Amino acid sequence: MSFEKLNLAKPLLEALVKKGYTVPTPIQEQSIPHILQGKDIFGCAQTGTGKTAAFALPILQLMSAKPNNHRTIRALILAPTRELALQISESFGEYGRNSGLRHTVIFGGVNQNPQINTVRNGVDILIATPGRLLDLMQQNVVKLNAIEYFVLDEADRMLDMGFIRDINRIIAKLPKVRQTLFFSATVSSEIKKLSQTILSNPIHVSVTPVSSTAELVSQSVYYVSKDKKRALLKHVLDTEDIAHALVFTRTKHGADKVAKELTRLGIKAEAIHGNKSQNARERALKGFKDRSIRILVATDIASRGIDVDKLSHVINYEIPEVAETYVHRIGRTGRAGSEGIALSFCCGEEAGYMKSITKLINKRIDVVKSHPFL
Repeated sequence: MSFEKLNLAKPLLEALVKKGYTVPTPIQEQSIPHILQGKDIFGCAQTGTGKTAAFALPILQLMSAKPNNHRTIRALILAPTRELALQISESFGEYGRNSGLRHTVIFGGVNQNPQINTVRNGVDILIATPGRLLDLMQQNVVKLNAIEYFVLDEADRMLDMGFIRDINRIIAKLPKVRQTLFFSATVSSEIKKLSQTILSNPIHVSVTPVSSTAELVSQSVYYVSKDKKRALLKHVLDTEDIAHALVFTRTKHGADKVAKELTRLGIKAEAIHGNKSQNARERALKGFKDRSIRILVATDIASRGIDVDKLSHVINYEIPEVAETYVHRIGRTGRAGSEGIALSFCCGEEAGYMKSITKLINKRIDVVKSHPFL
C-alpha cells in the first residue's frame, strides 16, 4: 500500500516524499479513506503510530477542496499539552506547505498577545490546549461557530489531566454539524462515554493496543542498586555507543538531578518537565532534535509530546509504577520503521513494577547479566 492509493492530492504526496514517507502506517491506512469520505472516527492508537498524519493529511485535503476567503477558523485540533500541540502544528506546517491554508497554535504559559494577533489576522486551522483556548474564547478572540472539523487528540490524557469540564465547555460552542475525529491510546468507560457525546455514527479504527510494544524495539533490563544507577548510566553511555538518548525519571526533581549530574560529567544534557518554563522546554526539545543536546531527561507527563526522528535509545532510569507508561515511554524509539533500543535500570523496590510490565507486554525482557554495578 502506498500513499498514492489513499487518493491524496499531489501537493500532500510531494510533502510526504520530502519527509521521506512512502508507506502509510496502519492507522493512516485505516483512517484516511474514511475521513476523506466525511465520516467521524473513533481511533484507538498510541503516539508513534503516525496518528497526526492520519488526521492532518485528510483535513488539509478536504479544506483545500473548499477554499474560504474569510479566514475563519474551520478546523480545531485540541491537544492536552503544549509539546503535543507544537508537534501537531509542525506537522500541519510540513504537510500543508503548498496548500495556501493558514494554521497557528495557542497554549498557555507564554504571553498571549502574539497568539491573539495571529488569530485576529485570520487562520483556517487552530491547534490549541484547552485552557488557553477557553481564555481566548472568553475574550472573544476565538469564535468556534464556523468549525467544520474537530479533532480531540489523546482524549485519555485529557481526562487524566482533569480537562473534562474544559472540553465540555468547548464542545458546547461547536456547531452541531461537523466532522469529529477522536483519538485515545486507551479505551476506558469514561472515554467511551465522552466519545458517545461528540461522535456521530463513527468508524472505529484500532491499532497497537497499549499492551504491545513496538516490534522493532530491543528491550533489556539492568538490575542495580538504587545508589549505583548514576554510575551505571555513565557506564552505559560510555560503552554502548549511544549518541542520542531519552532518559526517563519518575519525578521532576529526579529529572533535574540526573541532567545536572550528566552535565557535571561533561555530557550535554537537559531536563524537561512541567515545572520548566515554556521557553526552557522548547529550547531543550529543539536542542535534542537538532542533536546539540545528547541526552534529554524527561518525566512521563512530557513523554507523549516528544517526537524525535530516528531516536535510537530510550533509558528507563526509574521504572514507571504503571505498566502502560513503560509502553508509552519505549514507544518514543523504534518509530516509522527504524530500530530502537530500550534499556531499563531496576532496583530492588522496583522489581514488582518490572513484573507487571512483562505481564502486560507478554514478552520476556532480556536481563543484562554482566555489568560492573551488579
